[in-house]
Amino acid sequence: MKRMHLFEFEDLSWFPDLIRNYMTDFLAFLANVTKMYHPILPILEKGIHASGAGHFIDLGSGSGGGLLSLNKELLKKMPHLKIWISDYYPNWEAFERVKQQATNIDYVKNPVDARNVPDELNGLRTMFLSFHHFKPTDAKEILQDAIHAKSPIAIFEAQDRTLVSLLAMFFSPITVLLTAPFIKPFSLGRLFFTYLVPIIPLAAWWDGIVSSLRTYSIPELMELINDLEGADKMTWEMGKEKSGPGFVIYLLGIPK
Repeated sequence: MKRMHLFEFEDLSWFPDLIRNYMTDFLAFLANVTKMYHPILPILEKGIHASGAGHFIDLGSGSGGGLLSLNKELLKKMPHLKIWISDYYPNWEAFERVKQQATNIDYVKNPVDARNVPDELNGLRTMFLSFHHFKPTDAKEILQDAIHAKSPIAIFEAQDRTLVSLLAMFFSPITVLLTAPFIKPFSLGRLFFTYLVPIIPLAAWWDGIVSSLRTYSIPELMELINDLEGADKMTWEMGKEKSGPGFVIYLLGIPK
């Protein structure tokens, strides 16, 4: 199936921050409960060691909480690890909650554009479930900026354009309805916009399906890399890791 770059509600500047934050809270909750990204821990560790910085900067972090379960595992091998979370539309309240739950996680106090990361934010760059939000031109800018900064970059996507993934996204409103009362912090607003005025499950349904349709396949990731200036200055690794009933697609770029 050809990649389709339709709109997602979360990307729209006019979309209410309150609803956007509830949706990213849901994604973070799901990532932690299912331990979705645990199979890619070796890949993440490889990128962290390659950076030599002892920390990594996460781009497009959403509510940031999706890193909490990964962080616990990473600290077992890297007790001095530091993680910075960031976003173009930062959820400051969620970032602060994550910081309180993990003393080695902090957040960048300004919006961060993944296409032009400030020089002071060095170390491995990561993107969890966010690379598909970018059109090919912008996606190449993200990778090109990492090359120019001589920074390793690791990208992870937990959906693709297969029938299984699309079906999972089609039924995602059920998951939203089942999990809403258990997402912390408890919020009457979340329940109101989930059950009484079901904006959250409907928006999540649309964004989930579109996320699958937007996700770059491995051959498409290779095409992006082939168009980059200085791509040969990096060692590129990509593939799929089994995670539950699905897969996590990954791309790892390390400066030579």
